[in-house]
Formats: sequence, structure tokens, C-alpha cells
Amino acid sequence: MKIRAFPLSRVYRLLEPGPVVLVTTSHKGRANVMTMSWHTMMEFEPPLVGCVLSGRNYSFDALVKTRECVLNIPTAEIAQKVVKVGNSSGRRLDKFKAFGLTPLPASQVAPPLIAECYASLECRVADTRLVNKYNFFVLEVVKAWHDPAQKNPRTLHHQGKGSFRVAGEVLKLPSRMK
Repeated sequence: MKIRAFPLSRVYRLLEPGPVVLVTTSHKGRANVMTMSWHTMMEFEPPLVGCVLSGRNYSFDALVKTRECVLNIPTAEIAQKVVKVGNSSGRRLDKFKAFGLTPLPASQVAPPLIAECYASLECRVADTRLVNKYNFFVLEVVKAWHDPAQKNPRTLHHQGKGSFRVAGEVLKLPSRMK
């Protein structure tokens, strides 16, 4: 194998942490949705997810003030909508209406689920100690939903600069965890 230096500014493209999600927030009765790909599982039980939201995002303020959100996991079938959501601001635009997304009521938090997504995770902020320095939130998943009809969903994985991979082949390998 021949290796060569790789630009540090592009390392995130190699370590993409998981599927792109649509984060919904709700503040003062107004729901919003944003696209996010910077997140990671931190704990199994209770399920904890770490994520980064830019302080410039409209959703950042709503998450800081309400301390709750929903992580909705879309599939490749709505990739164009996911990109359009990510390329627009909710400050003046109702993204649900603009991009044809259907809000569904959540059971534990105010922000809605998104009907077009195959799974949704209702979350509450569990830890904010890294928010001021890194915009890093630790979320606890308090309720999880999925569409059991989708056995192997084709999730989107952002690689930067408008490039995405789609989850594909499922490999079943021996594991000590069952």
C-alpha cells in the first residue's frame, strides 16, 4: 500500500461518524428542522448521543433554551430534501412546508418526529459542559421509534463538499455481544 499525507482540514471526511440525521427542535410553539452529521454514540444504557451544532444555527438557540430535540434518521429516498433542509435557515422559513416533511407528535418532548424518516429518537440534553467551548451537546434518548418494515434502510453518510455515501451491504460477523 502506498500512503501519502492527507490534509488535516479534510480528516472529518475519513471519520464520518454515522448517518445524517434531521434534528427537530421546537421553541415558542415553532418547530424547526436542520440537517446534522456530526454525532456519536457515547453510551448504551441509557443511550447517550454526543453531537455538535454550530452556534450560528437557528436550532442551536432552541436546543440551548428548551434542552430537547428529536434525531430523525432519513434514508436515501429523501436525500434531496435532506440536502435542501441543510442548505437553508429556519429563521424565516418553515422547512416542513417548504420541503414537504410531515411532523408527527412526539411522546416525551415537544419537537416533532418526521414521518418520512425510518427512525426517530426523542432526546433531552443530559450534559452541557462542552457547549460553550465546542458546541457539543450530550443528549439522552428518552424514546425511540422505527419503521419495522424497513429491514436494511439505506442511510446517508456525509463526506463533505456535497458528497454522500449510502449504507449498503449488511455483513453478519461473529460477535460476543448478542
